[in-house]
Amino acid sequence: MLLVLIVAVAMAAPVNAAARLTAAFTLTGNQGKFVVSNPNPTAVTGWSIIFDLPSGVTASNPQNATITQTGTKVKLTPAFYIATVRANGNTDPWSPTVNLSSAVQPTTCTINGANCDGSGDPPGPEAPVVAEYTATGSRGKFVIANNTDTTLASWSITFDLPAGVTASNAENGTIAQNGRTVTLTPAHYNTSVGARRTTEPYSPSFTLSSASAEPANCRVNDVRCDGSADTAPQAPGNLRSPVKTTTTVSLAWDAATPGSLPITGYNVYAGDSLKTTVTGTSATITGLTPNTAYSFTVKTVDRKGTLSPASSAVSVTTNNPSDDTSPPSVPGNLRSTGSTSSSVSLAWNASTDNTGIALYHVYVGDTLKASVTGTTATVSGLSPSTEYTFTVKARDYYDNLSNPSSELKAKTGDIVANGYARVGYFVQWGIYGRQYFVKNLDTTGNAAKLTHINYAFGNVDPVNKTCLHGVTKGTTSNPQDPNQGDGAGDAEADYGRPMSSAQSVDGVADTGWEKLRGNYNQLKKLKAKYPQLKVLISLGGWTYSKYFSDVAATDAARKKFVSSCIDIYIKGNLPVYNGAGGPGTGAGIFDGIDLDWEWPGAEGHPGNHVSPADKRNNTLLIEEFRKQLDALTETTGKRYDLTAFTPADPAKIEAGWELAEVGKSLDIFNIQGYDFHGAGSDNSWEPNRTGHQGNLYADTDDPYPFHFSVENAVQEYLDAGINPRKLTIGLAYYGRGWQNVTEGGKSGEWQAAQGAAPGQFQEEAGTRGYSNLLQMVPNCTVKHDEQAVATYCYTGNNGQWWTFDDAWAIQKKVAWLKSKNLLGAMIWEMSGDTGTLTTALDNALKAP
Repeated sequence: MLLVLIVAVAMAAPVNAAARLTAAFTLTGNQGKFVVSNPNPTAVTGWSIIFDLPSGVTASNPQNATITQTGTKVKLTPAFYIATVRANGNTDPWSPTVNLSSAVQPTTCTINGANCDGSGDPPGPEAPVVAEYTATGSRGKFVIANNTDTTLASWSITFDLPAGVTASNAENGTIAQNGRTVTLTPAHYNTSVGARRTTEPYSPSFTLSSASAEPANCRVNDVRCDGSADTAPQAPGNLRSPVKTTTTVSLAWDAATPGSLPITGYNVYAGDSLKTTVTGTSATITGLTPNTAYSFTVKTVDRKGTLSPASSAVSVTTNNPSDDTSPPSVPGNLRSTGSTSSSVSLAWNASTDNTGIALYHVYVGDTLKASVTGTTATVSGLSPSTEYTFTVKARDYYDNLSNPSSELKAKTGDIVANGYARVGYFVQWGIYGRQYFVKNLDTTGNAAKLTHINYAFGNVDPVNKTCLHGVTKGTTSNPQDPNQGDGAGDAEADYGRPMSSAQSVDGVADTGWEKLRGNYNQLKKLKAKYPQLKVLISLGGWTYSKYFSDVAATDAARKKFVSSCIDIYIKGNLPVYNGAGGPGTGAGIFDGIDLDWEWPGAEGHPGNHVSPADKRNNTLLIEEFRKQLDALTETTGKRYDLTAFTPADPAKIEAGWELAEVGKSLDIFNIQGYDFHGAGSDNSWEPNRTGHQGNLYADTDDPYPFHFSVENAVQEYLDAGINPRKLTIGLAYYGRGWQNVTEGGKSGEWQAAQGAAPGQFQEEAGTRGYSNLLQMVPNCTVKHDEQAVATYCYTGNNGQWWTFDDAWAIQKKVAWLKSKNLLGAMIWEMSGDTGTLTTALDNALKAP
């Protein structure tokens, strides 16, 4: 005989309880059922039940509802057809049921925050919107509930993760992460949440890199996810002054207890006057009046800018300079204890003084770089592969300054430690005619061999003179059109185009609703697979350099332009385009900026703006990029690379490049090692005579007045004092060709021609990718010019003649660059190679 146990947990509500929904639980075998009753004379819309189960018991297989379980707590959300309970009615015959792994009763039960049996005080006002987090293993999910009677038009969630933990693989939404902070935005179909409804069954979920990680500081639409009010941080404690001089006071305090948001800093006041804001628990106030009493307090600041009450005050009187006029002794034995590509660590012997040493000041040249209380310091924000001169001075408590220590010369490390740089350009438009996707960098084996990828190209807004993004206006096909690049770009290729599984680095297709798609999303996936890779946005290029002269012309223009570029590309605040983009969506993709101004102070694309002031302004623009990138480093802790594509032509160097000055800011000079000769697609340039486009040495047969070569180009930089470990040489993964070339007894070398040969693409006559050239130009016999170190091929008398780099030329050039201790090689551009050339480059660089 089957014994059926029916237990009624919720009875009628007490007489003195306010009329509200109740939920009666019954158990039949292992199936539990909730009957929700409405004692009100009007219908009630929107409800959910939260109940606890004994440890180890699970709920599953819901009917007429959905459930989520976290530990022992279960949340039951009704199906839409029982979300409204009629007046003086209940949910039968469609009351929700669940299966329990053991026949047990809930230990607690609430409906809409009140006890299920109607007892107890009624709950306080419901939060309008809440977001509840649940997790199964490393998979997390947020269910957003709209507790109002109107539709929630839009929402987004931000939360923090522990250091080193990342969020990825979002479903029903998209993830953007900047440091520890994650922004979760909905897919188009769950952007709005109906009145008294939730995002189920389409709530956003994602994967955490650590299954034990828990989101913190969760906010939905900038309100705490549980709907509770924000609490302010507490005041710092134990404010004290460990050091004072005649004009400075050093303060320290104990870290404050945060409120509902993380602490971002502390405001330091002298009386009512704000003196400084710091992120740590100490500060030095400068510019004070000697022999004067001050009262200092500190307030805590949270991420939303909320201030705590003031700390207890500390009174300090600055020292009287007449009490001590003797300077300290000179710091001794200044030495370097280590270096990185951007910093030098120093140590020295302590100075002596009759009243004591307050600080040591560390100088680079004549510039004060750091002030410390001990006898060690690390000077950061330096340029790689660069020698600096350091000195140290001691300051006592009465602001007497010692003479400088002996000078120390120390050099920063290389940007690529113990190896060689391999910088490859990836062209934005390669996904079209070339059918070359970011995935091809992986499948060819090239990504594993590169150190840097330069993504080409970013443009300049012709009206606002800022970095331009988020547009789709195409360029004209006429390369001589002076307006060819105005307003041009391709946000579709960058981050709007969904990639199929066959085009995706990890084999996962885009749905088309992600906030980040296209090449950028694939670059992000490629970096996850190859952590050694750095990706830089390359600004300008041949077509997009028209307005560089304008954005570099004044200090205000430089600051505005640089700030806009960092905001878009480094901070990742991509303009909204076709459902993609938005604040922070592009964060973490780009590790720096590559400048391709072609050319400051000299001719470039037709219509380019050129000024005699470009040479100086180019230096100032590069310095502004370095300054703002370093300022961002102070916030993020990550250093950002700054590189440039620089000319081989001495005339262009003279017109636009203060090499020694620029060398203080740039990490890499990618020297043009190709396009020495060629026939343009419109038969401009040199259509009537062949010539090597990338010869290592000057060719003794070269009939032109100036003999271009890689060696001559590099020597210009070395003569200017640029450290060779900042220099790469350009390699051509494509060929330049002529047609109707006479043999001339030299297999067409330096011979008469009749314009550009047919190209790989109709609009690019005279140009073919390396692999395409070998496959599609029949009978092109490859020859090597041993004297000039140049590769070419010739199809025979009055045929085609092509100049390019092959494995032989690359091996020769690498042997030469290693003999000169150069940093490595740069490649234009990756779509020309199926893996042969990059493998040859990698093997040559690895060879002893």
